[in-house]
Amino acid sequence: MSNRNGTSLVPKLRFPEFHKALSWTIKKLNQLLIEAKRRNRSLELGPNDVLSVSGEYGCVNQIEFMGRSYAGASVKEYHVVEHGDIVYTKSPLKKNPYGIIKENKGKRGIVSTLYAVYRPLPGCSPTYLDHFFSGDYNLNAYLQPIVKKGAKNDMKVNNADVLKGNICVPEIQEQQKIADCLSSLDELTTAHARKLNTLKIQKKGLMQQLFPREGETQPRLRFPEFRNAEEWVTRPLLEVAPLQRGFDLPSDEIRHGMVPIIYSNGPKGFHRSGMATGPGIVTGRSGTIGKIHFVESGEYWPHNTSLWVTSFKGHSPRFVFYLYKSIGFLRFSSGSGVPTLNRNDAHAFVTGIPLSMKEQQRIADCLTSLDALITAVTQELATLKTHKRGLMQQLFPSAEAVEA
Repeated sequence: MSNRNGTSLVPKLRFPEFHKALSWTIKKLNQLLIEAKRRNRSLELGPNDVLSVSGEYGCVNQIEFMGRSYAGASVKEYHVVEHGDIVYTKSPLKKNPYGIIKENKGKRGIVSTLYAVYRPLPGCSPTYLDHFFSGDYNLNAYLQPIVKKGAKNDMKVNNADVLKGNICVPEIQEQQKIADCLSSLDELTTAHARKLNTLKIQKKGLMQQLFPREGETQPRLRFPEFRNAEEWVTRPLLEVAPLQRGFDLPSDEIRHGMVPIIYSNGPKGFHRSGMATGPGIVTGRSGTIGKIHFVESGEYWPHNTSLWVTSFKGHSPRFVFYLYKSIGFLRFSSGSGVPTLNRNDAHAFVTGIPLSMKEQQRIADCLTSLDALITAVTQELATLKTHKRGLMQQLFPSAEAVEA
């Protein structure tokens, strides 16, 4: 079948076994799905079975995903959702102002009457539709002509009308092949996301062992070669690595790029205004609290509105960086409602440190290696997501081609 201009509808990329197959066809979505109207009136399913629909995670059990059920006083009128059903939620998201469409890939459950539930007809792969509508452009382009928005940004559309739009599809075998390919990529992406989360948890736990906890002066874990070394000594941060305002930095230090820094990204981000280079540690645009960053050699950072660590007093810069991260700046709040870093309070904070530069460096090297692994997995995850977006653009005909 062709589009309105007679052009054959095929994607830019087809699997080899479908190169000689028929062109894709334009169908109404009601040729692929039928509304599932079954209600939970027998109460066979309860609050523990309530599902929500997430833009990123699809259909999820509320208790498993959010820790609790948000069911109403009665779930008797809730819609029953079977495995493989398609669910449309009439709740706007920032990227999807007309709602989202997802397949229930998990166990059966129930959804509130704010959702519409559809069942695939023969010749329709629900997973194919799930992947197609996972593209923001595809989803929004499909729903925009159908959905009317109310004064309160609510959706003015009945369940049957949601199925009246056009969608371009191949035969069921090619649908399933595309679905299997993209699902395999999703599984790989999920595995990387889990790995990343595990690494972050491991790092958090390791830092709690490698640095003294609040109220303690000794770490709970030392590397084997330092277990018989001297105990850590307590020092106020003022004696370890004091903070200094960026606009107070000596111009020679800035000019020659010798300022070590820790940077803390404030609530509204930061703006570069003036520069200094690493290596080292800045915290707080205008004193606000946020992320802490170690500036590598050659990196440029703002110097006039941030707090900086300008002297390490003979300590390892990387160790000091992780020391600051282990303390947590949020304890130093001004009490104004906006977390800020009070230098005097920070400088007075007493913490334990090893006197041995070798032990400091060993801790820093360990955590730096873990950070490098976290960065690598983060980049791999981003690459997989980018690859999927590009692949989807090749595997589905463009919306422009369908409407042409």
